[in-house]
Amino acid sequence: MMKEGPDIALLGSLIGDPARSNMLSALISGKALTPSELAEIANITLQTTSAHLKKMEAGGLIRQRKQGRHRYFNLADEDVASLIETMMGLAAKKGHIRTRTGPKAPELRKARVCYNHLAGEFGVQMYDSLIARGYLHENNDEVTLTDAGQEFISALGIEVDILKNSRRPLCKSCLDWSARRSHLAGSLGTALLDYIYNKGWARRLNEVRVVEFSKKGELEFLAHFPL
Repeated sequence: MMKEGPDIALLGSLIGDPARSNMLSALISGKALTPSELAEIANITLQTTSAHLKKMEAGGLIRQRKQGRHRYFNLADEDVASLIETMMGLAAKKGHIRTRTGPKAPELRKARVCYNHLAGEFGVQMYDSLIARGYLHENNDEVTLTDAGQEFISALGIEVDILKNSRRPLCKSCLDWSARRSHLAGSLGTALLDYIYNKGWARRLNEVRVVEFSKKGELEFLAHFPL
């Protein structure tokens, strides 16, 4: 007998395929990738990749953009990114770890991009610092910016009212797969990562999710977001 309600089995089947999960994990970087690049990541043929992309696009997990003769794919939205990152966190917590590691593994755990916000140890520290100083209030899964937090963010030169008027949530917690604790997503999370880039504290390394802080940038970050 068919049950009513959201079809999580469909999402599970779309994400559960190894090739598709590899592609979705790559797209969590926020960078648009071509079918050829995704085929290489998934280690499958371009024809097979196209079939997978059609299924994921129809399922609302990814979106396609065309530029001239080229096609590029991104995750559909931040909700999908949050789901993938949460599943990574759950997999790590349950011990489902792939044994292959690369030279960037420690750097990924320290600071990386999760779609459009800061993740890793630095992302968790920023979140914990904002909570500890009363700038964010956490109630179960709901995260809100306090009045004191709005003053702090505004003092950084970030226009909070503009963020509030966007269609995205202002604050969201996202389970960090490596630290297995929360970091900050939402439009505020994106704005803070942009602030870090604009201040020159860190830069995004090409082709990977690593956010590399300079020595001075790391000191500035720790001064702004102490524990």
